[in-house]
Amino acid sequence: MRISITGSPGTGKTSASKFLKDRYTVYSVRELAEKYGCGEQNGEEVLVDIECLNERLECEDCIIEGHLSHLLNPDIIIILRSHPETLRKRLESRGYSDEKLRENMEAEAIDIILEEALETGKPVFEIDSTERSAEETAEAIGDILKGKTEGYEAGNIDWSEVVLSWY
Repeated sequence: MRISITGSPGTGKTSASKFLKDRYTVYSVRELAEKYGCGEQNGEEVLVDIECLNERLECEDCIIEGHLSHLLNPDIIIILRSHPETLRKRLESRGYSDEKLRENMEAEAIDIILEEALETGKPVFEIDSTERSAEETAEAIGDILKGKTEGYEAGNIDWSEVVLSWY
């Protein structure tokens, strides 16, 4: 089974995934893009060719983490979500530009990744990582993978009121 852990930058995908590596095979999208020759270095970023990666990817029993992982034909999609203001603080600490901050906060607030994930027709679950530690988020992911999905249904998280406060 191929599992996607996706979400906006700063929601805790990489941090939570570190706690899953002792029980699961976990890859980052970037790592896979480099491994299969489906990424192009652009400064510090790797631009991932999703079509190329989908054609070459051999990962049948694994977790793939990254904000594009829901586009890699997963069987289950788990989206990590964080309140946009929390996201702002996390991304500011990473040195994101004002433009990138706004772009990512808006994407989180208006459910861009959720909408893309739902379009796949695969089971989609959401975890609010705003107040959870990386370890607690990993535990929630583990619960979902064990079939304990109550409270993690897609559409449970709504940051739309935050957008209204911006205008």
